[in-house]
Amino acid sequence: MELPPLAGKTAALSLSALPLSYALNHVSALSQPLWVALLSGFILGLLLVSVRSLSRGEISHDPLYAVFTVFAFTSVVDLIIALQEDGYVEGFMEFYTREGEPYLRTAHGIFICYWDGTVHYLLYLAMAGAIRQRKQYRNLGLYWLGSFAMSTLVFLPGNILGKYSSEIRPTFFLAIPYMLVPCWASLRIFSQPRARSYSPSNVVQEEQRKGILQRPLDLALLLYLILAAFFTLFRGLVVLDCPTDTCFVYIYQYEPYLRDPVAYPKVQMLMQLFYVLPFYGLATYALLFPGCSWLPDWTLVFAGAIGQAQFSHMGASSHLRTPFTYRVPDDAWTYVFLSNLLYAIGPHLLAARCWLWPAFFLQLPPAPSAPKKHQ
Repeated sequence: MELPPLAGKTAALSLSALPLSYALNHVSALSQPLWVALLSGFILGLLLVSVRSLSRGEISHDPLYAVFTVFAFTSVVDLIIALQEDGYVEGFMEFYTREGEPYLRTAHGIFICYWDGTVHYLLYLAMAGAIRQRKQYRNLGLYWLGSFAMSTLVFLPGNILGKYSSEIRPTFFLAIPYMLVPCWASLRIFSQPRARSYSPSNVVQEEQRKGILQRPLDLALLLYLILAAFFTLFRGLVVLDCPTDTCFVYIYQYEPYLRDPVAYPKVQMLMQLFYVLPFYGLATYALLFPGCSWLPDWTLVFAGAIGQAQFSHMGASSHLRTPFTYRVPDDAWTYVFLSNLLYAIGPHLLAARCWLWPAFFLQLPPAPSAPKKHQ
């Protein structure tokens, strides 16, 4: 998969968040939550108008160019927030984390800001660059969709259900367009044509005749999916207060972060239980039976989702903002870290297998019917 060039204009516009956030942090009127929400909406609207006037050609070719440019700006803001909360910078976004979204100061909020400010930011620049060069970015877009969806579906319910539910401010309602726009973007990304596969028919037929025992890589991935499915189910039962001794020992001696009252880890495990677990079952079926052409696309979506989820979960469970009683114990840290790391790497290996060697998942064209004999 060829990576598109990064969009320089998008990067330059997004970096304007640095002086802007520093200047706004010293405006005394921004000590009221309502003013913070109104100003945030105004800045995003002004940014969208600026992008539309400066990049009419790109937007007429693909309206998602404006979306990626605006989201790149917010990614820089999120990176500033994360660096500020960890003490690396100061004097930038203190007004926003104090009066706008105080739940961004949690360990989970800090790590989703890190992910948005690095991984999502590079994806926005790459996809905007692809639009400028009139190239396809479908695979990058699928990975971004999975990552963005998992981040939003965990963070927003966690804000409402956790101990920060009383800290909901007017800026929370800015999340409504922040959720609706990616839904529209997903329709456009899925409607883009797939990259063509050049596997000859004889290679596809030969590959699809092989059983699972004749495909060692697929057998290893199959074993991983089974183990990951059990791990997903087990942690889902743990956060649902399963009364067994095994669940009790795990939540107190291995991952006490799962009972943190911020609710993000509990929502995270439930999302994986209800969405990731069924995907593991479908992926297992696709590795056993040939012709499941839908699997490569969805491996990218779930690789992005699980990568974002595990980064936030692993980081927050050991961060200093998490109370000591909910952090991973020192004697279990290696086991917990390795198990969560493998849980994050596996979907990426599955996606790489599907896209590098896609012959097993391709659908063969129907054989031509024999000509009828006319009497």
